[in-house]
Amino acid sequence: MSTQRESFHRTTVRDFARLKQSRTKFVMLTAYDALWGQLLDECELPAILVGDSLAMVVQGHENTIPVTLDEMIYHARLVTRVVRRAMVVVDIPFPGCFTGTDSALKQAAKILKQTKAQAVKLEGGAEQAEVIAGLVKAGIPVMAHVGLRPQSVHQLGGYLVQRAGDQLLRDATAAADAGAFAVVLECIPRDIAGAITRQVAIPTIGIGAGPECDGQILVTQDLLGLTSGRIPKFVRPYAQLRGQVVDAVRRFQQDVQSAEFPGPEETFE
Repeated sequence: MSTQRESFHRTTVRDFARLKQSRTKFVMLTAYDALWGQLLDECELPAILVGDSLAMVVQGHENTIPVTLDEMIYHARLVTRVVRRAMVVVDIPFPGCFTGTDSALKQAAKILKQTKAQAVKLEGGAEQAEVIAGLVKAGIPVMAHVGLRPQSVHQLGGYLVQRAGDQLLRDATAAADAGAFAVVLECIPRDIAGAITRQVAIPTIGIGAGPECDGQILVTQDLLGLTSGRIPKFVRPYAQLRGQVVDAVRRFQQDVQSAEFPGPEETFE
């Protein structure tokens, strides 16, 4: 991995506002370590999310609840160490944003101070408006998250499509009014997400929320076909890397067992 540092324009909250104003569609993806952070940054994405989804993708848990603040900080450090262009956004893990403004502020500040990330993401809308406003007042950029909220999966009764249009609009509007610079809309019917996108002044980032959103986000491993088991309806795999990885390892194993590897090209005389 190259250690040379080049000068790039870092995406800011102003750039997100310009994307909304110009109606420019954009993409955001997840990264949990330096390898994926560097690869995605080469793609010139405006933002990369160090999501609490690492609890499922990296740690093997069944939901996002078990991941801790220190674990989020560790993985965010790996990503920010190599990312130069993209804004790095880090999830505040459960129950950080549900314990009051002071507690959320301490956790958000710890994330930014110890990782060099540029923003945090928290789940919630109207009920979290005070927390969002408190973080923004302290100079911390906040990305909100409404609709299906994985940290509240037990209360919601599972990973279900959220259809309460009026409440979802209130949540997104409250987040925008409180100072959030963008809002993720997860598992929301297309018409509701489209209405929210047209009515709020900040960019909407959809995941299972239809094409009318200003941007789209997916878990990188889902996008690349690395995920096993059930794939959510809103995912379109653009590669099937899991099968390629298994095939490559099996061919390597066969070549070792047949003494074809290492060959003359891989051997020192």
